[in-house]
Amino acid sequence: MGHTTTEYRQAMDLEKIELHLSSADLQERLRATTALRAYGNVVAVPLLCGRLQDPEFIVRSLVAMILGHKRTAEGFSALTTLLQDDPDATVRAEAVHALSHFGQSAIDHLMAAFRHDQHWLVRRSIIATLLELPLTGDRAVDFFNLCTVALRDSDVAVQEVGVEGLAIFATTPLRTAALDKLIPLVKADHWQTRMAASRALQDFDNHQAREALVQLRQDPDHRVVGGALEGLVD
Repeated sequence: MGHTTTEYRQAMDLEKIELHLSSADLQERLRATTALRAYGNVVAVPLLCGRLQDPEFIVRSLVAMILGHKRTAEGFSALTTLLQDDPDATVRAEAVHALSHFGQSAIDHLMAAFRHDQHWLVRRSIIATLLELPLTGDRAVDFFNLCTVALRDSDVAVQEVGVEGLAIFATTPLRTAALDKLIPLVKADHWQTRMAASRALQDFDNHQAREALVQLRQDPDHRVVGGALEGLVD
């Protein structure tokens, strides 16, 4: 049976894509990788996985992003490999975002990556992603522990997202433990961390949280004061 014009054109397009994926020209590889978004999983995923070792991080990042939308077992395995082994933190962070499309099956991989990856971008991306996924039982406890580790991180951006993570425990059995971690942050060295704490504490219906917010209202940084005042409007 003969090919229709559309089928023939698509076959030729795919042949061109396969050729350009191996091109020495970065722009050709990027265009070819982007074009694979329009193809089905059976065709696109193996070709995308073939670029996991591309010399340019931007290509590997694009591969990760598209694999997240394809959501296949092969793609999931490729993304966990990028998350563990890619030398560029930008690619690893993109793998984190891509894995979020796989829902709960990605949670354990993300938590494990947080423990061994020290880069601030990856760590911040992991906690921000986990905040969007359902966490119950032991996984909720594990996430709580990750947030407490984040509070001790040397990077302020990681501290901030760790504080944000603790806020979700305000109405859970871990609320007292979360509050115990947040209260001392009213004296944190960085204003960003104190600002994050002022926002998180607003979620706690507790006299200690309210007292901490009153203290933050006297903070030497006006941005922290503004954040604390938001919690006292009512």
